[in-house]
Amino acid sequence: MKHLRKMLSALIILIDFNLLIPYITGVSTHSSFFIPKRILGLIAACLAVLLPFVYINIFPGLTARKTSTRRNQFLEDGVTLLQLFLATTITQSLFLLLYFLFLRHDTSGGFAQVVRYLCTLFLFILMESVLFWNGIIRVYTTSVQLGIKWRIIGIVCGWIPLVHIWALCRIIAICSREVLFENEKYLLDQVRATSQICATKYPLLLVHGVFFRDFRFFNYWGRIPFALKQNGALIYYGSQQSAASIASCGQELAKRIKDIVEQTGCGKVNIIAHSKGGLDSRYAISACGMAPYTASLTTINTPHRGCIFADYLLDKIPEKVQRSVARKYNAALKKCGDSNPDFLSAVHDLTASSCEHLNEKLPNHPDVYYQSVGSQMNCASSGRFPLNMAYPLVRHFDGANDGLVCTESARFGERFTLLTTQKGRGISHGDVIDLNRENIPGFDVREFYVHLVCELKEKGF
Repeated sequence: MKHLRKMLSALIILIDFNLLIPYITGVSTHSSFFIPKRILGLIAACLAVLLPFVYINIFPGLTARKTSTRRNQFLEDGVTLLQLFLATTITQSLFLLLYFLFLRHDTSGGFAQVVRYLCTLFLFILMESVLFWNGIIRVYTTSVQLGIKWRIIGIVCGWIPLVHIWALCRIIAICSREVLFENEKYLLDQVRATSQICATKYPLLLVHGVFFRDFRFFNYWGRIPFALKQNGALIYYGSQQSAASIASCGQELAKRIKDIVEQTGCGKVNIIAHSKGGLDSRYAISACGMAPYTASLTTINTPHRGCIFADYLLDKIPEKVQRSVARKYNAALKKCGDSNPDFLSAVHDLTASSCEHLNEKLPNHPDVYYQSVGSQMNCASSGRFPLNMAYPLVRHFDGANDGLVCTESARFGERFTLLTTQKGRGISHGDVIDLNRENIPGFDVREFYVHLVCELKEKGF
């Protein structure tokens, strides 16, 4: 039905171009324009062009029915407008070319006829421009998957003949896949809305990794929290400092857990922690007495056995350089909200030697369910900067990794899950928390977390 509606919209626009617009320009430039019948005919033709065209620009799919989220519907309409622009522009341009080359024989109209042709061409360009800009603005303001890269390519290539068609086709293809994917997720969530499959007995506590904070307007966990809430989850955040020792962050998390339990009366929490946040959480449970208030701990890409490459770098980089970098980072992190940032302590605690001592001090508590998740990149180009730069170094020292943490270091607890893709990029350290908001072929990060939390619910947590 969608394709039929698009074809109908394109047909309406082509009728405007080839029948009504030539009639309008012919009447308006005719010497007997002021005859009442011609004026009424012109008004009727203008309305016949304007009203359907305005409606198509507001509702490109010829329907106002809600089929997805507002953002995705806006994006879908933008894609439809760009498809209409591309189809009608190419079709009409070919028709005009054939007309002027092979079909036009009447040259008796003189200057008046030239004026009519120019007016027709002007109106054609104007209407196509409206279609294009309406579509591209919708797409640029709503698409997540386009990213900065394709937005820049679209702007640059838009000025290069023929190349701009290729760029537009790529933009349409990327956004079409996004629309289809998001619509499917929307329908899936609608189907299982009443099931509340993520409504766990104990609320979720999401704990971030190093050098990040729980910002209000930029969620560290991307689109994951919204997906979990859609399916019944109750979520809290760790809110610990972004760069401090494991001991300091663990103490902050312990206080956070106590506050949640006391304020809500929930009794316990289910912790899902990423990267260094997993070590912070283990410290809170084992060293700060939070085991009675913790039902489960799920670590995501946490370096439980540390990173050998971190030992190597700290050994090779002069202390003077380390202190200089630390001062700059600490100053920046303080501006971001850290009360007492300690860059060097955070980095040193992630070394293999430090984690070896940590594991001796932090035994697993028998009353807490421990599980872990790791991911693996398939090549350096799989990750965004700086993971693409770190991947070869980590691979040299630690083996298969996610751009920062090797697979074996992430293995912990009663159950371990390894995430990757059979083809292409694999899953990076940032992908596993939806840091880049990217739909990865072969891996739906939001659905993974929905199933993860659903399993916690089934276990009674």
